[in-house]
Amino acid sequence: MPPAIGFSARASGEKPLEWAYELEEMGYSAIELVQEGKQKITAENIGRLQQIKDTTNLTFTIHLPFSDINLATLNPGIHKEIIRQMGQCLHTASGLAEIAVVHPGYLSPEGALYPEKAWDNTIRSLKEMSTIAEEEGIMLALENMPDMPHIFGKYPAEILEIIEKVDSDNMGMTLDIGHANTMGLLDEFLDSCREIMIHSHIHDNHEKRDEHLPLGKGCIDWKKIFDRIEGYDGLFITEMKNLENGTECMEYLKSNLIL
Repeated sequence: MPPAIGFSARASGEKPLEWAYELEEMGYSAIELVQEGKQKITAENIGRLQQIKDTTNLTFTIHLPFSDINLATLNPGIHKEIIRQMGQCLHTASGLAEIAVVHPGYLSPEGALYPEKAWDNTIRSLKEMSTIAEEEGIMLALENMPDMPHIFGKYPAEILEIIEKVDSDNMGMTLDIGHANTMGLLDEFLDSCREIMIHSHIHDNHEKRDEHLPLGKGCIDWKKIFDRIEGYDGLFITEMKNLENGTECMEYLKSNLIL
């Protein structure tokens, strides 16, 4: 069975849902909505989103907000507000989305002084969020991070430890292939994290930085990737800059006999 491919474009302009009805014709079977800016699910647009879901075969997933969000914060008031906002996003998406992607925390200036406490707060935050997500009927999927300073989740061992310590049946992993490639750890992630993988992000790069290029425009061997993950039945979400890049991805997958 060919892999199920979804589409996400964070920089989707003022009308991010205008392209929704084009996706099925392109070969996509899902939409991932980043819960920031124009893509955020609100009381004003939930009806339209439900209409899209009811009149297409598209599956919806969400990416929880990450701008100005730090699950590792040591500030109790900010922590409380982050959990409130995350919970609100999960509640609004309940019944529409099946999976919610979440980033781990990072070391703030204060967190850098107390990294063990920041690490523990990341796990605490994810425990609270996993409970909320389960109540809303949504699976939480922790995403591995690219090569950038002071952030948790760049290494397979970190992702595995976080998920083990959160200890929830309602949480798995989003394996971001492009992020893993920036770390030079693609094979290690595929070897170590296959069993906890419930979701995936796909985009290309040249291994040095997180470029979010269309598939085939970087150095990742995508045929090898899809062969290695044979049997995985979750979504692969192309994280692109625009719909044109999404079209390039689908053309690449079809021309390389992956779809």
